[in-house]
Amino acid sequence: MILGIPWWIIMVIGLIFFSGYMAFRTSIAERRLELQFIEREGRVYIKRMEEEKTRREEQRERIPN
Repeated sequence: MILGIPWWIIMVIGLIFFSGYMAFRTSIAERRLELQFIEREGRVYIKRMEEEKTRREEQRERIPN
């Protein structure tokens, strides 16, 4: 007993804090991963839009006025 508190209660409180810390760490890692995914998908979308713009410009050049 430490300060009149059984050791297992101190252990449970310590594990609660550890669990909170791990949840916080996981949320930060997931946020970073999500931002990387969003960034990658944004690049893919922009590339498609540029390709579409190029394709339309080429079609306009082919059509005689």
